[in-house]
Amino acid sequence: MIERIASTLGNWFGSFPSDPLRRLQLSLAILAVLTIGAVIGFMLIESYTLVDALYMTIITLSTVGFGEVRGSLTPEGRVFTSILIVLGIGVATTAVSNAVSIVLGERWGVRVKKRQLEQTLMQMKDHYIICGYGRMGRQIAADLTARSEPFVVVDANEDIEERMIEMGVPHVIGNATHDDVLIKAGIAQARGLVAALNDDPDNVLTVLSARELNPKVFIIARVTRLETESKLRTAGANRVINPYQIGGHRMALTLLRPAVNDFLEHIFHFGADRNIDIGQIFVNEQSQLSGQTIGNCELRREHQVNILGIRKANNQLIITPSPQEGIELGDTLIVIGPLDAIYNLERRNQGADA
Repeated sequence: MIERIASTLGNWFGSFPSDPLRRLQLSLAILAVLTIGAVIGFMLIESYTLVDALYMTIITLSTVGFGEVRGSLTPEGRVFTSILIVLGIGVATTAVSNAVSIVLGERWGVRVKKRQLEQTLMQMKDHYIICGYGRMGRQIAADLTARSEPFVVVDANEDIEERMIEMGVPHVIGNATHDDVLIKAGIAQARGLVAALNDDPDNVLTVLSARELNPKVFIIARVTRLETESKLRTAGANRVINPYQIGGHRMALTLLRPAVNDFLEHIFHFGADRNIDIGQIFVNEQSQLSGQTIGNCELRREHQVNILGIRKANNQLIITPSPQEGIELGDTLIVIGPLDAIYNLERRNQGADA
């Protein structure tokens, strides 16, 4: 009999939630139920009034021991009080233990990390804002992380916050269509924004708000319906991406030219073994490339970087330019080469992303 009771109690306590906060809530709930049961017990066994029964319950559970309300207890009352003291001490000890776990344990660490991320967010500039942390948003975040680019995630789903804290990702929980949320995400200091929400109208509102708050920020918007593309451009998006259209093109390319697709997969692969990338080099006023030709510039000899194309200042795109093609101020060179060389050249020759 005793073994069965011990086994039952062990299983019951073992079924407690692992989260200290949930365990504390459950302990307090049990304490409340125990208090109500004790009040009723004293009223039935000792014929106490409600006030006397409540007073007796409190001094018993708290083990203060001021004495009985009216003389001595009946034998039944003493047995009941003894059981109540044992149960009260057990429940109270569990509640205190869980409270200490919350203050000193993992929950405390989560709050510290959250505070650190909030401070990081306030100091960020030249960063990217990802609005929407769905499948597309997660992939964008993974790619930016692989390139060590600073970014902030904005999403209305509160369930992602714990994951963001664990990953150390600055974030804002809120509706990306609201100005105050974008301001909190640092839109005024941001370099770029991606509107990757699931709903096209929400993406339009997000682009409108972002463009109004920062006229210079580079904005990319996701679209699912073709008729919304023009609205996004009118709202201020620099580029509009239809993932279904791009996905269809890639599948057709894989079907017709699998070797070309494998080449693109290798270039745009963001894994740890990636050793090559495509980049863009803006020819600014300090650039030594201005005034040179494709043939005599030092990119190939000094950095092992090849020029695939040039986007001229008037947005004309020249693919595989000839060695005699001149490089002018305001041009953007599309290059391919080793990762480190691409990143260093891009950092030294940053320009507008329009």
